[in-house]
Amino acid sequence: MKALTPATGEAQKLQGWHFLLFNLCLGLSHALVTFNAGAYIAMLPRVAAGLGIPPSFATWTQTDYMIGLALAFPVGGWLSRRLGEYRPFVAACFAFALASVICAWVTSFYAYLAGRIVLGFAGGLTLPLGQSLLIKEYPDRRKSIGMGVWSVFTLTPFTFAQPLGGWIADTLGWRWLFWLNIPAALLIGGIVGALLYRRGSARIRQRFDALGFVLITLALFGVQTLLNQGNDWNWTHSFYLDGLLVSVVVTLSYWVVWELGQRRPFLDIGLFTQRNFTIGVVILFLGFLMFQGLLSMLIVQLQLAMGYSSLLAGLVFLPMAIFAKPVASVFHEVVKYFDARLLVSLNCLGFAAVYYWLSLFDGHDAFAQLFWPKVLEGACLGSFFVPVTALFLHGLPPERTWRAVELASLLRIAAGAMGIALQGIVIYRRAPMHMTHFAESHTIFDSRLDQTLDSLVSAGFDETAAIAKLARLAGRNAVIQAMNDAFWLASCLFMGLAVLVWFAKPTKLSAQRTLKQQQRLETQEMLIEEP
Repeated sequence: MKALTPATGEAQKLQGWHFLLFNLCLGLSHALVTFNAGAYIAMLPRVAAGLGIPPSFATWTQTDYMIGLALAFPVGGWLSRRLGEYRPFVAACFAFALASVICAWVTSFYAYLAGRIVLGFAGGLTLPLGQSLLIKEYPDRRKSIGMGVWSVFTLTPFTFAQPLGGWIADTLGWRWLFWLNIPAALLIGGIVGALLYRRGSARIRQRFDALGFVLITLALFGVQTLLNQGNDWNWTHSFYLDGLLVSVVVTLSYWVVWELGQRRPFLDIGLFTQRNFTIGVVILFLGFLMFQGLLSMLIVQLQLAMGYSSLLAGLVFLPMAIFAKPVASVFHEVVKYFDARLLVSLNCLGFAAVYYWLSLFDGHDAFAQLFWPKVLEGACLGSFFVPVTALFLHGLPPERTWRAVELASLLRIAAGAMGIALQGIVIYRRAPMHMTHFAESHTIFDSRLDQTLDSLVSAGFDETAAIAKLARLAGRNAVIQAMNDAFWLASCLFMGLAVLVWFAKPTKLSAQRTLKQQQRLETQEMLIEEP
């Protein structure tokens, strides 16, 4: 099963139940990481309460997790070329389990934050390494089956994660997400290590751009810290944030100069000289920034402002699962026959319609109001990644496509982290403004105020309780209006992206591609789809 052939140094392929077990373990590892990315969002209010921190600090633990996840993608690619896939994969599984122990056990916020970052980085390593391991185990004529197995675990766990994460938080407690991670990660790493023990692989001696990695790591975490703590430190009125901003600008500037001067940089930013790559990545970045940020904003505010449980808030997102994966599967074929610009433009218009629809939300009959927009949003999510990937990869030579995928994946996941923080800023800024407008329009000289108070008193409240109830209702209404502002802004942005894509070069692909070319493209598309 694992013996090396003398002629090639390659191990024999797994057979029988070993092969089935191998598929199951890699699929579960994929589901574990994507589930953790989605389930945690539903738990954020409970995490804040459990750690005794403000909601903005709880958001910080999710955004830094995603930055760790983003940085791991190019590192995983380098490790697979330098050491092969299975040893780094097994090590990443064990690191994931160790980080889960830290997150489940510690009570200090900063120790917990460090555990979340390690958890994200370790989980991010398993995604490209696991996909490569799985697909390599299939013979050439059946690699599409391996990609299908991997694809099943791409969007599905993420769309089901919010309600399941809410159930865990409500029933078992939010730390059980990490307690459950530990045996799962150890079991997956142990079984994969046993199945592939002493497996040989071709290795490429390639220097790791350590300085480039350190610089972009400092820059990304610096940007994320600015976004996360800006509201808490009152932005430009803080010497701490001013100093952090200067250090980020200097670090980013030096990183760009350094990367452009390297023969094998950590990230190939020279790709931005290609028009289609630049436009495609801008759409990918801004689109996912809005999608991830609005998803997090809605699920958190349903709990904080409207009193939903974690489970009920998560169930709001379940309709997205109806079309997300089926549409993604169809678009792997559709993109062969249409100009990707047309598909991307229609997709952006679909997102614009969804977010305009959501901007009409008024809080009454929330499930009924959110169900159909979320169904449509799931269809838009499923049709987003494939044509955008075809757009930014168009015209690139084969030797640069994997570098393009690494850079685009890092920027997309980092965009999701930034989007979560940015939507928190929108709520922080817009909700007080709407509350002020309410106070200005409901004065003692306004008959509507008296009518509202009279209706509350007639409902059984005394005058003091009626005033307090009115204040709570006004605060809730202010948050809903702030959310509507965020949805409306997202709708406008997607309208702009629908126009921007037409500045790219035509990208209709020939349907007559070789099997190897088709498999490589589908593999790259699935990596871009990772939440």
